[in-house]
Amino acid sequence: MLSKNKIKLVGQLSNKKFRYENSLFLAEGHKCVNELLKSFECVFLAHTEGYELPDGVRKPKDIETVTSQELKQVSLLETPQNVLAIFRIKPNAGNGVKLEGKLTIAIDGVQDAGNMGTIVRIADWFGVEDIVCSFGTVDVYNPKCVQATMGALARVNVRYTDLAEFLKSASEKVSVYTTTLDGSNIYESKLDNNAVVVFGNEGNGISREVRSLCNRSLIIPSFPKERVTSESLNVGVAAAIVIGEFRRQFK
Repeated sequence: MLSKNKIKLVGQLSNKKFRYENSLFLAEGHKCVNELLKSFECVFLAHTEGYELPDGVRKPKDIETVTSQELKQVSLLETPQNVLAIFRIKPNAGNGVKLEGKLTIAIDGVQDAGNMGTIVRIADWFGVEDIVCSFGTVDVYNPKCVQATMGALARVNVRYTDLAEFLKSASEKVSVYTTTLDGSNIYESKLDNNAVVVFGNEGNGISREVRSLCNRSLIIPSFPKERVTSESLNVGVAAAIVIGEFRRQFK
């Protein structure tokens, strides 16, 4: 049976300040937990009967078998699954990302946890190893965001920093892309694989300072050209299209 301290700890991990004061975050569900066990230190794991640790991972020192009802009482999900785990957050190293010779994603102020989680999954799918976020971007260790990544955090490094200063430090050889309504048609553009692609806030887009540091602009054209359409695409959808086109040109 879970102790009162464990129940309290799980609940406190929904609070960002508590997560970072203790360098801990919560994950739920076998898919998400099993992926994270391969990359993060697990400090506690609770599971129902029938759950099995994936092959090749170290058994957590603190592990408990609980009933479905006990797991439901502590879970932050509307529909709890068979396992939850508490992991240690890796140290942040926002200014240590190497940009040259690869594709990097930058996030400026995205607020929705689902969108952020989707972008992490997109990065994982297309082999993008690093995402650099502004301090105003939603916390990737938010339980809803962790859930939306479906374990992709195991392979994608997400860092928070002063994004404008980070981009200023980029080599002149690195192209910094953004998407705008007056940008070049992405399907007609020769893209640079030595690049950072910046995605902005759902309502306000990219901040003025960060936009001034972008030297390449793209548009995802609607179809057909003369048809009246929605004002914009969801940021997660836009990220999938843009990163997918980069990978199509640079397999």
